[in-house]
Amino acid sequence: MISLQLPSPLVEIRDARVESRGLRLYLKRDDLIHAELPGNKWRKLKYNIGAAQDQGMSTLLTFGGAYSNHIRATAAAGHYFGFNTIGVIRGEEHLRLNSTLRYATNHGMRLTYMDRRTYREKTDPSVIADLRAHFGNFYLVPEGGSNALAVKGCKELVGEIDVDFDVICCPCGTGGTLAGISAALRQGQCAVGFSALRGGTFLVDDVAELQRQSVGTVLDNWSIEVEFHFGGFARHTLQLDEFISSFAQLHGITLDWVYVAKMMYGIFALADRGAFNPGKRIVAVITG
Repeated sequence: MISLQLPSPLVEIRDARVESRGLRLYLKRDDLIHAELPGNKWRKLKYNIGAAQDQGMSTLLTFGGAYSNHIRATAAAGHYFGFNTIGVIRGEEHLRLNSTLRYATNHGMRLTYMDRRTYREKTDPSVIADLRAHFGNFYLVPEGGSNALAVKGCKELVGEIDVDFDVICCPCGTGGTLAGISAALRQGQCAVGFSALRGGTFLVDDVAELQRQSVGTVLDNWSIEVEFHFGGFARHTLQLDEFISSFAQLHGITLDWVYVAKMMYGIFALADRGAFNPGKRIVAVITG
């Protein structure tokens, strides 16, 4: 039986960079839900695991890059919930395996590699049919875990927050977390996603489509910041590294550099520019 820390903790941090602007900043520590199924990874997989069980499936298949936290989390879910897992990895095989893929294989995941051209068409029915012909039947979990069931899981995050907040921020890779959080907000609250990918404007359409599928309409209480990608997915700069180091020294929390650190940097940058009115309470979701 897996043990999860839910609801995840909510902590206020004291930082002159936001306090000088008259703001209060809270961290929703979803990274503490579980060491191997942290944050939005668990929230996205929760109802997908249930659906796979209800359908009598024994195998989960999903997609991701070589550094995908979602690949790692799906392998962990298979390990803890008794599924076989298959990870379809973007690009060619590289040996030795990095730490993400090594973790996945150590937890029973079978890796297969897909050239980048085909990977761009991974949702095409013919591509899925070829995968089923090769691997047999499986429950398909989309890249990043984002689908209507993921949105349902991410909506639950908002109900765990016991302070009256104005803005909630989250990292964005595939849009499922933002779509779910937005769908649970009260009138007057808004959500801001921070794209971890270069050229992340496409996420606006993705979040909109997820909301159409899950809640039947596109809400107007969310937006996406695309400036703070630091070179693109799984890329970082000395500036970001220094921010991570200083944040750890000040607050005792080491931020994930792929997603979370980019969001936190963006929050402080926007605060410095006066993007948030004084008196606002901001919640930042630490997804792990």
